[in-house]
Amino acid sequence: MLLLAVAMASTIASLPRTGHGLQCLSPHPCRRGSLASPQATRGSGLFLGDRNWRQRRGPLARPKCALADSSVSWNGRPVVPVVPNQNWNSVAGSKVLRDTVLHDIRLENRLKIFSGTANKALSQEIAYYMGLDLGKITIKRFADGEIYVQLQESVRGCDVFLVQPTCPPANENLMELLIMIDACRRASAKNITAVIPYFGYARADRKTQGRESIAAKLVANLITEAGANRVLACDLHSGQSMGYFDISVDHVYGQPVILDYLASKMISSNDLVVVSPDVGGVARARAFAKKLSDAPLAIVDKRRQGHNVSEVMNLIGDVKGKVAVMLDDMIDTAGTIFNGAALLHAEGAREVYACCTHAVFSPPAIERLAGGLFHEVITTNTIPVTEKNYFPQLTVLSVANLLGETIWRVHEEGAVSRVFTYSLSFSSVEILRMYIVGECVNCM
Repeated sequence: MLLLAVAMASTIASLPRTGHGLQCLSPHPCRRGSLASPQATRGSGLFLGDRNWRQRRGPLARPKCALADSSVSWNGRPVVPVVPNQNWNSVAGSKVLRDTVLHDIRLENRLKIFSGTANKALSQEIAYYMGLDLGKITIKRFADGEIYVQLQESVRGCDVFLVQPTCPPANENLMELLIMIDACRRASAKNITAVIPYFGYARADRKTQGRESIAAKLVANLITEAGANRVLACDLHSGQSMGYFDISVDHVYGQPVILDYLASKMISSNDLVVVSPDVGGVARARAFAKKLSDAPLAIVDKRRQGHNVSEVMNLIGDVKGKVAVMLDDMIDTAGTIFNGAALLHAEGAREVYACCTHAVFSPPAIERLAGGLFHEVITTNTIPVTEKNYFPQLTVLSVANLLGETIWRVHEEGAVSRVFTYSLSFSSVEILRMYIVGECVNCM
């Protein structure tokens, strides 16, 4: 054992160094806060992403053993080559190093991200944030409309994340997600997480009339029976939708992204009022107003006459001479938020901002939003916005970092709630600075 330790020490000393310091080969984490080791942040709970912090600091050259590269036998297992002019202790020490490096490679390859065809741009942004490449997958449609899915790389024993919003065309994208899940299950993936930035059919979450279906529960059952082990959804229409799944659900919110953008507008808290476009969104608007310097809250009372048809009745609260921020989870035909903005202007609001997470934008939403009632329409890229749907007042923010960080924490079995705690309190750069100098005691 003493000779083996000496051999390992001499081999490590001969390894090449990079500008970031020597890579940590020990299975145990290196000293906390050490910039010389990329392993220092693994599992630390840092908001920037555990391995992503290493990626942001630049690529790290993988250490090479002092001996020849390890070969692979016919059954795929690494073997120790016969090296001339080397004694047994040196060969044994090099084998330990090789096994450690191979173990690290296997750990890094356990996480796979695949994208459907619904929102490839968002999937690519998520992979870029995490420092990974999207998995290779073939998705095509036959002449009769049937969907064909084939994974182009092995996922056996891997944690697989499938990014696919069920946005329009909802039925096509939903069926594509189900077939992707089935393909991963039959390929022996260890865990399959359906990352659904926009969950279609979420509005059909209860019976409002007799003989209606509850489609949200049906879709949840389909995803579960297809083989998914977990669902990661963003801003569900209602909280009870999480209870429809018989598997674990991680519910993330797009509020931090919108809040950061509004904070950059430097609007005085005395001139700000948050408006809920209907009674059902009061809880969401109240939480949003609390994070905006505890801004006052106003409520638009509406009576819905039919599906996608609404009529504004009156306003609860004071908006005269103030900047009104209307908040909703989605904008479909924009009837609700359009009528609400007209009422706010009639009540004396100086400017009206419309904020939502999901930009469904069904006709005639664009005509209503670009009509001049809104100073700015702020949304996110959970649903891809086509070029024809862009208008001057539209601002699209990315939730890629938010979803990427959540995926890291799910993969490493960390706390997802911390993502929202730190994102609402500090910027990512500030958290990294506090972590390095030792001021952020809760970042670990």
